[in-house]
Amino acid sequence: MDSEMVVHEGGCHCKKVRWRVQAPTGVVAWSCNCSNCSMRGNTHFIVPADRFELLGDSEQFLTTYSFGTHTAKHKFCKVCGITSFYYPRSNPDGVSITFTCVDPGTLTHIEVKYYDGKNWETSHKQTGIASQSKG
Repeated sequence: MDSEMVVHEGGCHCKKVRWRVQAPTGVVAWSCNCSNCSMRGNTHFIVPADRFELLGDSEQFLTTYSFGTHTAKHKFCKVCGITSFYYPRSNPDGVSITFTCVDPGTLTHIEVKYYDGKNWETSHKQTGIASQSKG
């Protein structure tokens, strides 16, 4: 999906966790049915890690949950519990941004694709998701 690169800002519900990310105005977001994403209702887009910046004192309000292979690092706010971003197993060199946690006004188009997290290895090979974190 080609569109203009902009700086998006966003964060958690209570605003203790804030970040900035450089990404297109139109993104491909992934709806995943793995046990974690499906319970949280998470749909996210992926950016290279060097395009993500955690702002201010946000780090002190974060805690991490991981399971299974422990490759994915699910970050969530200690105050409100929202996961506004995380480090995904599919793209350990990238950051997954929960698109609904982006402040209004900069995302103009979201194309949602399906990721079969229950059959992770097969889906990883078939979807091309790994390319999402490459600059």
